[in-house]
Amino acid sequence: MFEAVDELVGEHADLEKKLADPSVHADQTNARKLNKRYAELTPIIATYRSWKQAGDDIETARELAADDPDFAAEVKDLEKQREELTEKLRFLLIPRDPNDDKDVILEIKAGAGGDESALFAGDLLRMYLRYAERVGWKTEIIDSTESELGGYKDVQVAVKVRGQIEPGQGVWARMKYEGGVHRVQRVPATESQGRIHTSAAGVLVTPEAEDVDVEINPNDLRIDVYRSSGPGGQSVNTTDSAVRITHLPTGVVASCQNEKSQLQNKQQAMRILRSRLLAAAQEEAEREAADARRSQVRTVDRSEKIRTYNFPENRISDHRVGFKAYNLDQVLDGDLVAVIQACVDADSAAKLAAA
Repeated sequence: MFEAVDELVGEHADLEKKLADPSVHADQTNARKLNKRYAELTPIIATYRSWKQAGDDIETARELAADDPDFAAEVKDLEKQREELTEKLRFLLIPRDPNDDKDVILEIKAGAGGDESALFAGDLLRMYLRYAERVGWKTEIIDSTESELGGYKDVQVAVKVRGQIEPGQGVWARMKYEGGVHRVQRVPATESQGRIHTSAAGVLVTPEAEDVDVEINPNDLRIDVYRSSGPGGQSVNTTDSAVRITHLPTGVVASCQNEKSQLQNKQQAMRILRSRLLAAAQEEAEREAADARRSQVRTVDRSEKIRTYNFPENRISDHRVGFKAYNLDQVLDGDLVAVIQACVDADSAAKLAAA
């Protein structure tokens, strides 16, 4: 059991050696990457070592119990301890979402229900702002369109952590479960006859994009040289100084013939190629983010709901995980911990079952 952890033990030891080398810290980007991975592996390795030690202790206690019955109780205690360590290790080995460390952009859009939906969108905004304040996150309203009655037709909020965090404890790790259609059942402020109405608002959550870097494998390049044409000094039409570089995986081409030497033209062409590949990578990242947004809320319709906020019963229900509680007033005041934790636990349980 847990044979795969042996590879992680080796990786952890290798990272420890690298991080002890002062020259590694000259490249801060690489050092941060190594530190992050080391921090991710450390609790796994520590738990694994405790799990192995518990196994050794059980064998020793069993041998002693054969001669002394008083050790039998100790065997049971050690077996219980090892079962707990087994579950903890299984949990730690669940594949992690690579975006869990990231901040998010939260968007709330009014949907079916007109003015009442816009008012409900405003209630959701206040709920998330108060929740963020409770857990110590920073928030910034980026853009908003208010309705006539004081709600929001659309509002975008940046939600960020403060300072350093533990691996996997970013805003996305919690807020990713909020994406979807939120339905409200209540008597609207505009309702004169006391009838309960149903309306909905959509919540879109996306990890905040980081600067996309581009790594170019020299083996992926085809470099052609040819004679320059047009103005360029004495070397024009006499030497093969112009350079054309083709990035084979993408077909992106960059060329330069303005400089006098082939080396200078190659350097300039590489700069152009890198910038074009960077732009293409950023466009792809933006497309993926847009696809993620569309998958969360196809239409802001009352029938496509992840959660219902029932005011007459003071009840909140999450339909994905079967969570139900009768403290809606507290939830709308930012007490979202139990609601989100139910989603986290269900997600972890599903991943454990699939492991």
